[in-house]
Amino acid sequence: MYDGSAHTRTTVIGNASDAAHLIDTLKTLTGRANWIWFLALAGLFLDAYSNAALGAGLAPMVKQLALSPTQVGVLTAMAPAIAIVSNPFGGWLAARIGRVKPLLMTKVVFAIGALLTAAGADFQTVFAGRALVGVAYGIDFAVAMALLAEYTPASLKGRLNFWQGVWYTATTTNLLLTLLFYRFDVGADIWRWSVGSSAAFALALFVLQLVFLVESPTWLAAKGRLRESAASLRRMYGFAVQEAPEPTGPTQALSRQVGLRDAGVLFRKPYLPRTALSTVISLTQAMQYFAVGWYLPVISLELFGKQFETATFGSMAFNAVGIVGGCLSAYAGRRFGLRVSSMAGYAMVFVALLVMGATFKQLPIGLAALLPVLFIFFHSAGPGPNGKSIAALSYRSDIRTLGTGVTGMLGSLGSVAGLYLFPQLQAGIGVGGSLMVLSVVPLVGLLTCVAIKWDPTRDAVNLEEEAISLPQGTPVSA
Repeated sequence: MYDGSAHTRTTVIGNASDAAHLIDTLKTLTGRANWIWFLALAGLFLDAYSNAALGAGLAPMVKQLALSPTQVGVLTAMAPAIAIVSNPFGGWLAARIGRVKPLLMTKVVFAIGALLTAAGADFQTVFAGRALVGVAYGIDFAVAMALLAEYTPASLKGRLNFWQGVWYTATTTNLLLTLLFYRFDVGADIWRWSVGSSAAFALALFVLQLVFLVESPTWLAAKGRLRESAASLRRMYGFAVQEAPEPTGPTQALSRQVGLRDAGVLFRKPYLPRTALSTVISLTQAMQYFAVGWYLPVISLELFGKQFETATFGSMAFNAVGIVGGCLSAYAGRRFGLRVSSMAGYAMVFVALLVMGATFKQLPIGLAALLPVLFIFFHSAGPGPNGKSIAALSYRSDIRTLGTGVTGMLGSLGSVAGLYLFPQLQAGIGVGGSLMVLSVVPLVGLLTCVAIKWDPTRDAVNLEEEAISLPQGTPVSA
């Protein structure tokens, strides 16, 4: 519950700025507020788990269904490819109907997609299941990051980066459960158990979020629903708060919904540099992660052996580094800011990729394995989480999910490029050469961070008070 002593008397809220300011008075989240915050974050665990579920048992699935290399590539990149469309759609949906309803809907879609995939007897069925997972993944990620930003006080903004540690934790959990299924001697059906387990997670999370999640007080106030906003503030934080008789101060134009047609505002002042920074970070971090991720199984097999169990333990070891880096990213974001921590991470990833490319297959395997470890650590502690976090923290509530949707869309483009482009590059110039070419990606990210100075954890701006001009009308203030 809210632990502030500054609000012993009832506070009246009349607009979104009042609601945001009240939340920003908090210095910590405890009790119910903390529990609800992590419950919203748990949706991102499911996103990562569902994406990893197919990979853990990919080889048995390929053999059992007699899939061609092209079919394998399509299934591998299906979720991020579909998310290119579903990310902005999720942003549009959340801007219209709120944050909680889309999050609940995605859990059902996740479960249906996972069960359809697990039961698939041919490529077409598995394709349909993975397509549904991709739809849910894109919507859920865009909306969850926006809701987390609106739950979080200004002093705790760096906390959003915990999603990166959750991502690696989910991947490791899936690998661990896959090992458990392997011990039960399920044979070639091991991939079905891995994928099917994500349906169980989705349904459990659906029930918990249905019961406990609270709609964003800021979004409700932005829509003029002051009574519901005050109720959310009381329920989540324990504030003594009530709504004003009618909206006060300059308010949004409530005569129409903000939708995809208004996305152009993201590319005008004051949002253009923020959109550019968040999208470039999202695009480059996704491209470098998924491109290098392509080679991690090869390194794992060489280092830990070609048996299924030992290779899986090797992959878990690499992911454990990501858990550490991802959790430290929250500290780094709070201590140094999201922009500076991204710059440091990009610089180290750039060096790691150059050295990996120049020395591929020349170093002893133990020393060679250290390079991807450094890559994963500095990626997850630096730019890995920051594109999505910056997007979630850079826009006012009525257009926030549009911003996270666009950023997520470009991040998904980077994922697809990493999964498809660099294997083709590797076939042409080899692994070492392709890794050296890939080093251009973090260099672009680094230079962008140097050029654009925006950092939502360092710039003291009440986003809800910023005036913007929507494409169809005159300037509107929150």
